[in-house]
Amino acid sequence: MPAFEYVALNTGGREEKGILEADTARQVRQLLRNSALTPLEINEVVQKQKKSEGARLFGGSLNKADLALMTRQLATLVSAGSPLEEALGTISRQSEHRSARRIFSAIRSRVMEGHTLASSLGQFPAAFPVLYRATVGAGEQSGHLAQVLERLADYTENSLLNQQKVSTAFIYPALLALVAVGIVIALLKFVVPNVISVFDTFDGDLPTLTQMLIASSNFLENHGITLLIAIIGFVIFVRYLLKFPSWKRRSHRLMLKLPLVGRLVRGINTEHFARTLSILASSGVPILDALKIAGGVITNIPMREAVDEATVKVREGMAINKALQQSGYFPPMVIYLIASGEGSGQLDQMLERAAIQQERETQSRITKMVGLLEPLLILVMGGAVTAIVLAIMLPILKMPQFIR
Repeated sequence: MPAFEYVALNTGGREEKGILEADTARQVRQLLRNSALTPLEINEVVQKQKKSEGARLFGGSLNKADLALMTRQLATLVSAGSPLEEALGTISRQSEHRSARRIFSAIRSRVMEGHTLASSLGQFPAAFPVLYRATVGAGEQSGHLAQVLERLADYTENSLLNQQKVSTAFIYPALLALVAVGIVIALLKFVVPNVISVFDTFDGDLPTLTQMLIASSNFLENHGITLLIAIIGFVIFVRYLLKFPSWKRRSHRLMLKLPLVGRLVRGINTEHFARTLSILASSGVPILDALKIAGGVITNIPMREAVDEATVKVREGMAINKALQQSGYFPPMVIYLIASGEGSGQLDQMLERAAIQQERETQSRITKMVGLLEPLLILVMGGAVTAIVLAIMLPILKMPQFIR
């Protein structure tokens, strides 16, 4: 039974919105009239989603927090023995977000029509990634949907937690950098001009540091707006260039070559790849399809292309560990664990261990980077303020030499 989203007027003349399940839009109108509502607009949820092609404007997507929560709810209900359509209906009713209610109502309607859960999720590609849909499909085919949903719930929750950890780790350094830049700009624009006006009475050459301070203050005073516009224009230009695949590939390749950033990028992408491949392999997805899907979660283009090349070599008969090792992007420990898994027939378990090991290493590296970044920013800010103070104080200390 399809789901319909409606907009109607109540007896008080106010709009009410909601979702009803019915065979046709005409039946929805009748149900609304029976409830003393005047229908204004009725749209089938799936049709609306197809028109919007998963656009967020029409509620065709879910954020990571909602996806993790609802996956856990679905896994719990299915594991408890609830029929799939009832579990989907329960999630739809309990959701606090309108877009989530719309999506799960539409999925439930398609499931009740006889479609598989994976194909129903495919109607909302912006809400459910390829990994998600492929894993659910494999669970349905193998008859272990509950176990697969539990693994997906663990994966989505872990992914959300890691993202929050990274964001939280860089919040303080970002705020510190913003405050430092703000303080320096405020000193140069408001404090320094008033102080250096005294130096106009000095006869003689001012210290080099003071001259640099005066030049910087004058430049900021006369060209501050132009500089801000230039910076914004440069950022927009760079973002425009990165829309071209060739420039984006160059930037990603450059990131891999940077001393600290390169190892961090490789670690994060390797962890995502190993964990995704582990879930797919344990769910019964064919290894070639699993490699292709797992490669899609890699955000770095050269690493993703390396996985695509490795997939071709695996199709030709090469072992996975050797195919990945030839790229040179993946850490030796991960390659070793994959080789051990292939040799012992426990590839999914070894991939999970590789993902956990890589996750711990990445978190440790981020912690060290943030720990070094915070004192470095404090030193830079202190150095800038000290330089400004010295530039002001040096002429004052030598005042007898400069007074006319």
